Amino acid sequence: MTPEEIAAFCLQLPGARLDFKWGSNQVFSVAHNKMFAILNFLGDNLAFKVDDSLFLGYTDRPGVRPAPYLARAHWISMNASQPPMGDAELRELITRSHQLVVRRLPKRQQVSLLLDL
Repeated sequence: MTPEEIAAFCLQLPGARLDFKWGSNQVFSVAHNKMFAILNFLGDNLAFKVDDSLFLGYTDRPGVRPAPYLARAHWISMNASQPPMGDAELRELITRSHQLVVRRLPKRQQVSLLLDL
């Protein structure tokens, strides 16, 4: 996937919105300020949240590293122009990141944003 395809995919997730923060970072969030993905993160990188239990497994993979400043919240980072995984896996991980963030929202906000995974 190209960075443009990643951005388009993020925006089609329920309730997703795009903001530009910290210079040229494209921040994708739900519920106005809950981030689930960042494009152009510290250069040409993509960063997003993963399951706590899978964080170390992903960071052991070539081309995937803990996201600077966000690793304590279990975010990973990779080159957005040449992601080290296939398109289907990347879509699945971004969707999962979105859902991890949605599940931390108040129940009344979750209703329209949850997906059947």
